[in-house]
Amino acid sequence: MNREIIVFASATVSNIACGFDIMGFSINRPGDEVVIRISPEPGVRIVKITGDDGRLPKDPLKNTAGKPLISMIEKLGLKTGLEVEIHKKMPFGSGLGSSAASAVAAAFALDRLLELNLSREELLLYAIEGEKIASGSVHADNVAPALYGGFTLIRGYNPPDVVEIDVPENIYCTVLHPDIEISTSESRSLLPREIPLKNAITQWGNAAGLIAGLLKSDYALIGRSLQDVVAEPVRTHLIPGFKEIKKAALENGALGCSISGSGPAIFALSASGGTASIVGEAMYQALIRTGLSGEIFVSQINREGPKVLYIK
Repeated sequence: MNREIIVFASATVSNIACGFDIMGFSINRPGDEVVIRISPEPGVRIVKITGDDGRLPKDPLKNTAGKPLISMIEKLGLKTGLEVEIHKKMPFGSGLGSSAASAVAAAFALDRLLELNLSREELLLYAIEGEKIASGSVHADNVAPALYGGFTLIRGYNPPDVVEIDVPENIYCTVLHPDIEISTSESRSLLPREIPLKNAITQWGNAAGLIAGLLKSDYALIGRSLQDVVAEPVRTHLIPGFKEIKKAALENGALGCSISGSGPAIFALSASGGTASIVGEAMYQALIRTGLSGEIFVSQINREGPKVLYIK
Protein backbone atom coordinates (compact mmCIF):
# COMPACT_ATOMS: atom_id res chain seq x y z
CA MET A 1 0.00 0.00 0.00
CA ASN A 2 1.17 3.54 -0.72
CA ARG A 3 2.40 5.39 2.35
CA GLU A 4 2.97 8.99 1.19
CA ILE A 5 1.78 11.35 -1.52
CA ILE A 6 2.41 14.96 -2.58
CA VAL A 7 -0.22 16.78 -4.65
CA PHE A 8 -0.17 20.22 -6.26
CA ALA A 9 -3.39 22.17 -6.89
CA SER A 10 -3.28 25.43 -8.79
CA ALA A 11 -4.65 28.90 -8.38
CA THR A 12 -7.97 29.80 -9.96
CA VAL A 13 -9.70 32.87 -11.30
CA SER A 14 -13.34 33.04 -10.22
CA ASN A 15 -16.36 35.17 -11.12
CA ILE A 16 -14.69 36.05 -14.45
CA ALA A 17 -16.41 39.44 -14.44
CA CYS A 18 -20.00 38.45 -15.26
CA GLY A 19 -20.16 35.06 -13.53
CA PHE A 20 -20.30 35.85 -9.81
CA ASP A 21 -20.12 32.59 -7.81
CA ILE A 22 -20.86 30.48 -10.90
CA MET A 23 -17.75 30.64 -13.12
CA GLY A 24 -14.06 29.95 -12.69
CA PHE A 25 -10.99 28.67 -14.47
CA SER A 26 -7.68 27.19 -13.45
CA ILE A 27 -4.26 28.67 -14.25
CA ASN A 28 -0.85 26.99 -14.22
CA ARG A 29 0.66 28.84 -11.29
CA PRO A 30 0.88 29.70 -8.45
CA GLY A 31 -0.59 26.91 -6.33
CA ASP A 32 -0.40 24.91 -3.09
CA GLU A 33 1.15 21.56 -2.22
CA VAL A 34 -0.26 19.09 0.30
CA VAL A 35 1.67 16.10 1.65
CA ILE A 36 -0.20 13.19 3.26
CA ARG A 37 1.43 10.25 5.04
CA ILE A 38 -0.16 7.16 6.56
CA SER A 39 0.26 7.25 10.33
CA PRO A 40 -0.23 4.58 13.02
CA GLU A 41 -1.85 7.27 15.17
CA PRO A 42 -5.59 7.55 14.45
CA GLY A 43 -7.15 10.74 13.20
CA VAL A 44 -5.80 13.64 11.15
CA ARG A 45 -2.77 15.56 12.40
CA ILE A 46 -1.42 18.62 10.61
CA VAL A 47 2.27 18.44 11.47
CA LYS A 48 3.69 21.22 9.31
CA ILE A 49 2.53 24.35 7.48
CA THR A 50 4.86 26.57 5.48
CA GLY A 51 4.33 29.84 3.65
CA ASP A 52 1.62 31.07 6.00
CA ASP A 53 3.67 33.16 8.46
CA GLY A 54 2.11 31.17 11.28
CA ARG A 55 -1.42 32.32 10.46
CA LEU A 56 -3.15 29.02 9.66
CA PRO A 57 -4.54 26.76 12.40
CA LYS A 58 -3.18 23.26 12.78
CA ASP A 59 -6.51 22.12 14.18
CA PRO A 60 -7.78 20.08 11.20
CA LEU A 61 -11.39 21.02 11.92
CA LYS A 62 -10.48 24.68 11.38
CA ASN A 63 -8.13 24.15 8.45
CA THR A 64 -9.23 24.16 4.81
CA ALA A 65 -7.09 21.11 4.02
CA GLY A 66 -7.86 19.27 7.24
CA LYS A 67 -11.66 19.47 7.16
CA PRO A 68 -12.09 17.54 3.87
CA LEU A 69 -9.82 14.78 5.19
CA ILE A 70 -11.79 14.41 8.43
CA SER A 71 -15.05 14.29 6.49
CA MET A 72 -13.70 11.65 4.12
CA ILE A 73 -12.49 9.47 7.00
CA GLU A 74 -15.81 9.73 8.84
CA LYS A 75 -18.19 9.36 5.91
CA LEU A 76 -16.24 6.62 4.16
CA GLY A 77 -15.46 4.70 7.36
CA LEU A 78 -11.71 4.78 6.78
CA LYS A 79 -9.54 3.20 9.48
CA THR A 80 -6.32 5.06 8.90
CA GLY A 81 -4.41 7.84 10.60
CA LEU A 82 -2.94 10.70 8.60
CA GLU A 83 -0.06 13.13 8.96
CA VAL A 84 -0.46 16.23 6.81
CA GLU A 85 1.88 18.95 5.60
CA ILE A 86 0.58 22.06 3.83
CA HIS A 87 2.90 24.21 1.76
CA LYS A 88 1.27 27.50 0.82
CA LYS A 89 2.80 28.84 -2.36
CA MET A 90 0.39 31.67 -3.09
CA PRO A 91 -0.54 34.77 -1.12
CA PHE A 92 -3.40 34.99 1.37
CA GLY A 93 -6.41 37.10 0.53
CA SER A 94 -5.27 37.25 -3.09
CA GLY A 95 -8.48 36.43 -4.93
CA LEU A 96 -6.74 33.43 -6.51
CA GLY A 97 -8.42 30.63 -4.57
CA SER A 98 -5.69 29.79 -2.06
CA SER A 99 -8.07 28.08 0.36
CA ALA A 100 -9.70 26.15 -2.48
CA ALA A 101 -6.33 24.92 -3.74
CA SER A 102 -5.45 23.47 -0.33
CA ALA A 103 -8.88 21.86 0.06
CA VAL A 104 -8.75 20.30 -3.40
CA ALA A 105 -5.16 19.11 -3.03
CA ALA A 106 -6.00 17.38 0.27
CA ALA A 107 -9.14 15.60 -0.95
CA PHE A 108 -7.51 14.57 -4.23
CA ALA A 109 -4.38 13.35 -2.42
CA LEU A 110 -6.25 11.08 -0.03
CA ASP A 111 -8.30 9.64 -2.87
CA ARG A 112 -5.16 8.76 -4.83
CA LEU A 113 -3.16 7.60 -1.82
CA LEU A 114 -5.79 5.10 -0.67
CA GLU A 115 -7.03 4.31 -4.20
CA LEU A 116 -10.59 5.21 -3.23
CA ASN A 117 -11.60 5.87 -6.84
CA LEU A 118 -14.07 8.58 -5.91
CA SER A 119 -15.67 10.55 -8.71
CA ARG A 120 -14.89 14.23 -9.15
CA GLU A 121 -18.46 14.99 -8.07
CA GLU A 122 -17.85 13.18 -4.79
CA LEU A 123 -14.47 14.84 -4.24
CA LEU A 124 -16.02 18.23 -4.94
CA LEU A 125 -18.41 17.87 -1.99
CA TYR A 126 -15.52 17.20 0.38
CA ALA A 127 -13.41 20.05 -1.00
CA ILE A 128 -16.32 22.47 -0.64
CA GLU A 129 -16.38 21.69 3.10
CA GLY A 130 -12.83 23.00 3.36
CA GLU A 131 -13.55 26.09 1.27
CA LYS A 132 -16.51 26.93 3.49
CA ILE A 133 -14.17 27.33 6.47
CA ALA A 134 -12.32 30.16 4.72
CA SER A 135 -15.22 31.99 3.11
CA GLY A 136 -18.08 31.26 5.50
CA SER A 137 -20.36 30.29 2.62
CA VAL A 138 -20.80 27.52 0.10
CA HIS A 139 -19.50 28.43 -3.33
CA ALA A 140 -17.55 26.31 -5.79
CA ASP A 141 -16.28 28.78 -8.38
CA ASN A 142 -12.70 28.25 -7.14
CA VAL A 143 -12.98 24.66 -5.93
CA ALA A 144 -14.54 23.30 -9.13
CA PRO A 145 -11.92 24.60 -11.60
CA ALA A 146 -9.10 23.66 -9.21
CA LEU A 147 -10.44 20.09 -9.12
CA TYR A 148 -11.73 19.65 -12.68
CA GLY A 149 -9.19 21.85 -14.46
CA GLY A 150 -10.18 24.13 -17.30
CA PHE A 151 -13.17 26.47 -17.30
CA THR A 152 -16.17 25.49 -15.22
CA LEU A 153 -19.73 26.73 -14.88
CA ILE A 154 -21.58 25.90 -11.67
CA ARG A 155 -25.16 25.72 -12.87
CA GLY A 156 -26.58 25.13 -9.40
CA TYR A 157 -25.62 24.29 -5.84
CA ASN A 158 -28.23 21.86 -4.52
CA PRO A 159 -26.44 19.62 -5.33
CA PRO A 160 -23.48 21.27 -7.11
CA ASP A 161 -23.95 20.90 -10.85
CA VAL A 162 -20.64 21.55 -12.63
CA VAL A 163 -20.49 22.03 -16.39
CA GLU A 164 -17.11 21.98 -18.13
CA ILE A 165 -16.81 24.59 -20.88
CA ASP A 166 -14.43 24.20 -23.81
CA VAL A 167 -12.26 27.24 -24.42
CA PRO A 168 -10.11 28.21 -27.41
CA GLU A 169 -6.57 26.80 -27.26
CA ASN A 170 -4.94 30.21 -27.63
CA ILE A 171 -6.81 31.98 -24.83
CA TYR A 172 -4.27 33.26 -22.31
CA CYS A 173 -4.78 34.77 -18.88
CA THR A 174 -2.72 37.54 -17.32
CA VAL A 175 -3.01 37.90 -13.56
CA LEU A 176 -1.65 40.87 -11.63
CA HIS A 177 -1.44 40.37 -7.88
CA PRO A 178 -0.80 43.62 -5.99
CA ASP A 179 1.01 43.32 -2.68
CA ILE A 180 -2.09 43.94 -0.60
CA GLU A 181 -4.57 41.58 1.02
CA ILE A 182 -8.36 41.59 0.96
CA SER A 183 -10.37 39.16 3.06
CA THR A 184 -13.08 37.27 1.23
CA SER A 185 -15.60 37.98 3.98
CA GLU A 186 -14.86 41.72 3.87
CA SER A 187 -15.21 41.82 0.11
CA ARG A 188 -18.45 39.84 0.13
CA SER A 189 -19.93 42.17 2.77
CA LEU A 190 -19.85 45.01 0.22
CA LEU A 191 -22.13 43.24 -2.23
CA PRO A 192 -25.66 44.56 -2.72
CA ARG A 193 -28.42 42.45 -1.24
CA GLU A 194 -30.74 43.36 -4.09
CA ILE A 195 -29.94 44.04 -7.76
CA PRO A 196 -32.03 46.30 -10.00
CA LEU A 197 -33.72 44.33 -12.76
CA LYS A 198 -31.86 46.34 -15.42
CA ASN A 199 -28.50 45.29 -13.94
CA ALA A 200 -29.62 41.69 -13.54
CA ILE A 201 -30.60 41.50 -17.21
CA THR A 202 -27.25 43.00 -18.24
CA GLN A 203 -25.37 40.49 -16.09
CA TRP A 204 -27.36 37.52 -17.41
CA GLY A 205 -26.71 38.61 -20.97
CA ASN A 206 -22.99 38.96 -20.35
CA ALA A 207 -22.76 35.56 -18.63
CA ALA A 208 -24.53 33.85 -21.51
CA GLY A 209 -22.49 35.84 -24.02
CA LEU A 210 -19.20 34.81 -22.42
CA ILE A 211 -20.09 31.11 -22.56
CA ALA A 212 -21.26 31.44 -26.17
CA GLY A 213 -18.12 33.37 -27.10
CA LEU A 214 -15.86 30.71 -25.62
CA LEU A 215 -17.69 27.87 -27.34
CA LYS A 216 -17.67 29.68 -30.70
CA SER A 217 -14.11 31.07 -30.35
CA ASP A 218 -15.69 34.48 -30.93
CA TYR A 219 -13.15 36.81 -29.33
CA ALA A 220 -15.16 39.96 -29.96
CA LEU A 221 -18.14 38.42 -28.14
CA ILE A 222 -15.88 37.30 -25.28
CA GLY A 223 -14.58 40.85 -24.96
CA ARG A 224 -18.07 42.43 -25.03
CA SER A 225 -19.24 40.00 -22.37
CA LEU A 226 -16.43 40.47 -19.83
CA GLN A 227 -18.38 43.18 -18.02
CA ASP A 228 -19.48 43.09 -14.39
CA VAL A 229 -22.25 45.41 -13.20
CA VAL A 230 -22.76 43.70 -9.82
CA ALA A 231 -19.54 43.09 -7.86
CA GLU A 232 -16.85 45.12 -9.62
CA PRO A 233 -18.48 48.55 -9.11
CA VAL A 234 -18.55 48.14 -5.30
CA ARG A 235 -15.15 46.49 -4.95
CA THR A 236 -12.89 48.68 -7.09
CA HIS A 237 -12.11 51.11 -4.26
CA LEU A 238 -10.42 48.24 -2.37
CA ILE A 239 -7.74 48.00 -5.10
CA PRO A 240 -5.57 51.10 -5.56
CA GLY A 241 -5.30 52.12 -9.21
CA PHE A 242 -7.78 49.51 -10.45
CA LYS A 243 -9.31 51.72 -13.14
CA GLU A 244 -5.89 52.70 -14.48
CA ILE A 245 -4.73 49.06 -14.47
CA LYS A 246 -7.86 47.95 -16.33
CA LYS A 247 -7.45 50.76 -18.85
CA ALA A 248 -3.82 49.76 -19.45
CA ALA A 249 -4.87 46.15 -20.09
CA LEU A 250 -7.57 47.07 -22.59
CA GLU A 251 -5.40 49.61 -24.41
CA ASN A 252 -2.72 46.96 -24.90
CA GLY A 253 -4.94 44.37 -26.52
CA ALA A 254 -6.71 42.48 -23.71
CA LEU A 255 -10.15 41.12 -24.57
CA GLY A 256 -11.38 42.11 -21.13
CA CYS A 257 -10.19 42.77 -17.59
CA SER A 258 -11.79 42.52 -14.16
CA ILE A 259 -11.22 41.51 -10.53
CA SER A 260 -10.27 37.89 -9.82
CA GLY A 261 -12.56 36.54 -7.15
CA SER A 262 -12.84 38.98 -4.27
CA GLY A 263 -9.54 40.65 -5.21
CA PRO A 264 -7.06 42.22 -5.05
CA ALA A 265 -5.79 40.11 -7.99
CA ILE A 266 -6.83 41.47 -11.38
CA PHE A 267 -7.11 39.25 -14.44
CA ALA A 268 -7.19 39.93 -18.16
CA LEU A 269 -7.91 37.54 -21.03
CA SER A 270 -6.05 37.78 -24.34
CA ALA A 271 -6.14 35.94 -27.66
CA SER A 272 -2.41 35.05 -27.67
CA GLY A 273 0.50 34.52 -25.32
CA GLY A 274 2.38 37.44 -26.81
CA THR A 275 -0.49 39.83 -26.19
CA ALA A 276 -0.94 38.45 -22.67
CA SER A 277 2.71 39.25 -21.87
CA ILE A 278 2.42 42.79 -23.25
CA VAL A 279 -0.79 43.27 -21.26
CA GLY A 280 0.97 42.03 -18.13
CA GLU A 281 3.78 44.56 -18.45
CA ALA A 282 1.31 47.38 -19.02
CA MET A 283 -0.76 46.34 -16.00
CA TYR A 284 2.37 46.09 -13.85
CA GLN A 285 3.59 49.55 -14.85
CA ALA A 286 0.16 50.97 -14.02
CA LEU A 287 0.38 49.32 -10.60
CA ILE A 288 3.87 50.73 -9.99
CA ARG A 289 2.52 54.22 -10.65
CA THR A 290 0.19 53.77 -7.67
CA GLY A 291 3.19 53.19 -5.41
CA LEU A 292 2.56 49.46 -4.95
CA SER A 293 4.48 46.44 -6.16
CA GLY A 294 3.17 43.03 -7.13
CA GLU A 295 3.55 39.90 -9.22
CA ILE A 296 2.50 39.04 -12.76
CA PHE A 297 1.47 35.55 -13.89
CA VAL A 298 0.83 34.72 -17.55
CA SER A 299 -0.76 31.35 -18.25
CA GLN A 300 -2.91 29.36 -20.59
CA ILE A 301 -6.00 27.81 -19.05
CA ASN A 302 -4.76 24.88 -16.97
CA ARG A 303 -6.78 21.90 -18.16
CA GLU A 304 -5.11 19.27 -15.93
CA GLY A 305 -6.51 19.88 -12.48
CA PRO A 306 -4.50 18.61 -9.47
CA LYS A 307 -1.18 16.87 -10.13
CA VAL A 308 0.48 14.05 -8.18
CA LEU A 309 4.08 15.14 -7.68
CA TYR A 310 5.16 12.09 -5.69
CA ILE A 311 3.61 8.86 -4.45
CA LYS A 312 5.23 5.88 -2.77
